[in-house]
Amino acid sequence: MHIRRYTHDYSRRVFLHRLAAGIVGLGVTAPLWKTLEAHGDASRAYPDELLSIEAYTKGAISTGGRIDAGNVDLVKELLDPIRYRQIKEMGRVLEVVAATTDLMQLSPWEYIEATLRNKGKARFDATGNVVTADGEPWIGGNPFPDPRSALEIFAGLTLSWGRHDISVYATREYDLAPGGTVDYTYESVWAELAPVGRLVVDPKPYWPEFRDKLRFQSVAFTSPNEDKGTSFLNIWPYDQNEFPELYGYLPAFKRIRRFPANQRFEPLIAGSTMYLSDAWAAGDPLLTWGNYRLVHQGPALAALSDGWAAGHPNWEHATHGGPGGVSFWDTKVQLVPEALVVEAEPVKFARAPVGKKHVWFDARTMLPFVMVSFDRKGEVFRSFDGAFSLYKNGASVVMDGAHPYWSWTHVHAHNIQTNRITRLEQVQRIKGGHTMMVNDQSAFDRYLTTSALRRLGM
Repeated sequence: MHIRRYTHDYSRRVFLHRLAAGIVGLGVTAPLWKTLEAHGDASRAYPDELLSIEAYTKGAISTGGRIDAGNVDLVKELLDPIRYRQIKEMGRVLEVVAATTDLMQLSPWEYIEATLRNKGKARFDATGNVVTADGEPWIGGNPFPDPRSALEIFAGLTLSWGRHDISVYATREYDLAPGGTVDYTYESVWAELAPVGRLVVDPKPYWPEFRDKLRFQSVAFTSPNEDKGTSFLNIWPYDQNEFPELYGYLPAFKRIRRFPANQRFEPLIAGSTMYLSDAWAAGDPLLTWGNYRLVHQGPALAALSDGWAAGHPNWEHATHGGPGGVSFWDTKVQLVPEALVVEAEPVKFARAPVGKKHVWFDARTMLPFVMVSFDRKGEVFRSFDGAFSLYKNGASVVMDGAHPYWSWTHVHAHNIQTNRITRLEQVQRIKGGHTMMVNDQSAFDRYLTTSALRRLGM
């Protein structure tokens, strides 16, 4: 007979106690990061009930099964309110896969290595920015993998979005009307480059010319023809009290325009439900938001593996649900043993339509996988849920140096008040010859300067 050391609700009591006491602590049966450092696997830090969907639901839902309107109430507390409503009322279905336990499969290899190597070397300076013990810009990896505050949880995300030194995403976007039909389709290239905290691309850890910058980020639309060349460039100061410089190129005017720095809560293109502020659930400087606090701790469902569409030559994903069967990406989720939900308010955006946001983080990696925002009345407003994966499926693999590429695969952005949905997917190639790139320094001249915006707009 197997004697259970922990009752089924033991972890729930632990999480509630921490939340009530204002304690940020990770792991249930053992400290999480000591366990990860020793074993590279979080399993020994949690009881059985948090390690498989079968144990959590007492056999009602199994790996290989589906979560749909008929059984979603069994896992309601594992979902944010918008994904729950999508499943309960709109025909969304989630496929359940086995939990990924190997830490090195949950983020880029070099990012995890740097997180382990640099653990304990970060602090906040007098201005509220993350620096090393010597007061220098951060050197790479997550600065606070074992956080002691909600601010520390969010700081690591803001410092590095895609967790690579340089990322170029070839992206297809589908914008759906309230009735479930696709009324806008776009192709775009999204680029990110980190001048500090560099782990792979020389010079590292800093590009000396730009060590006062946190990131360069751009998006350029390549299709349809009437929007081809529309592009935007954000240049982020390292100081998270300051707003990024925001430039745009509009083909109709054939010139670069500088936009107001706080213009971050409007769609970039017609039909979209995405704001600049939404990027990676941390699209604004860390200290332009405030009142960070932990509001929930417990298990959750997240799309962390098996999401790469290796069977399609351009990595395009299948859809289902909604009136026309095209509202949602087919998505594979797994049980995350511990998620942290952080609330933040846009304290430096007096006119923002958003009153606060909740962001769900995987406690093992501090990866955000869901964001839900609320309007100024406190009503649920919009959501942003992403899927992530190693780009490896059997013999098929996309390499990032010595290791398989890790990245996002697809995203939903849903305005629940208007019922408009934006679907994004990362593909291999889009019109104009733009392809996925990782840790390629040539991306700077190709995509991340105002001269590049002009070229892309021609």
